[in-house]
Amino acid sequence: MKFRIRPNVLGMTPYTPGKPIDEVKRELGLTEVVKLASNENPWGASPKAIEAIRVAAAEVHLYPDASAYALRQAVAAKFGMPAESVLLGNGSDEIIHLLGQIFLGSADDEIVVGDPSFVRYDAAAHLAGCRLVKVPLDADLRHDLDAMADAVGPNTKLVWVANPNNPTGTIVSRQAVDRLLDRLPEGVVLVLDEAYHEFAADQPDYPHSVDYIRAGRPVIGLRTFSKAYGLAGIRVGYGFADPAILDAVDRAREPFDVNSLAQAAAIAALGDDEFIQMTVRRTSAGRETLNKVLREVGGNPIPTFANFVFADMGQPAKPIFEALLHRGIIVRSGHVLGMPNALRVSIGTEVENEKFAQALRAVMASQVTA
Repeated sequence: MKFRIRPNVLGMTPYTPGKPIDEVKRELGLTEVVKLASNENPWGASPKAIEAIRVAAAEVHLYPDASAYALRQAVAAKFGMPAESVLLGNGSDEIIHLLGQIFLGSADDEIVVGDPSFVRYDAAAHLAGCRLVKVPLDADLRHDLDAMADAVGPNTKLVWVANPNNPTGTIVSRQAVDRLLDRLPEGVVLVLDEAYHEFAADQPDYPHSVDYIRAGRPVIGLRTFSKAYGLAGIRVGYGFADPAILDAVDRAREPFDVNSLAQAAAIAALGDDEFIQMTVRRTSAGRETLNKVLREVGGNPIPTFANFVFADMGQPAKPIFEALLHRGIIVRSGHVLGMPNALRVSIGTEVENEKFAQALRAVMASQVTA
């Protein structure tokens, strides 16, 4: 039987998440597995958020507040933005999808992205059937914003910049973003995806999307509760934009897209600064630990400002990834990103980081003696 599915949809590659722990246990017959592949918070979520979920669970038979009024007000108050500028979604992934829906509508439209960067930007273009312009990262594996500005054409609608970038963890400076914005033609919007914002916010020249939006620049800022806040399992993203963009997103989104448990947990998480400070502090220490062991075995980790590290292993990384997997350590290989020598490792707890270090040393030592 033949179905008339749009060719551009059939040409898309489904998103491939990090391997689940239970799947690896089943496939390889392991009893203990450490997952360092999905940039989750290894210390869980705020106890306040978990308690809020427990309380909210008593009313899961009711539809959530479709406007997420309380959460919108909480985000607005936390970041000093008007509520009418606060975007919410079922993870920031949904907001990315919706931005594609409201800005892209024909094969002539185009978006400009860094390469490699977060694959869901590509998906927004493919789903719309529009042109995807990829600009390679610079020699330091940062977004080359000057080259991205050069790539903007008369049909460009959106420019996407992940800051910090995923998968490299690198950041661009405020000065570089200023130059890019000054060169964007009227009507082109810059999307600053700040999913890892909490881990980079203290850098002196880090550009914050909210500053640009307050100044009336054509910027959309995206953030998430899935990383530093540890709420990946209930999917709630947020962001900031001009109210006109918010109005268009509300017209296109599904009703009740942010569920009631997510709304309650996110409000509680916003009020637990101590948990976020602990997460950032321990993440920084873990980053140093992982970078040290990667250098020890001959890898070249680059400066990153997220909750993962990214290293050039000086050799194909896929065999290293597979050998680690058989030792119960799940990481990410860069071969699917066009960076075959790269390895991306999420920062875990102190115990998890040590297990990774031991496994990596053993894997690299076995390659030397093989």
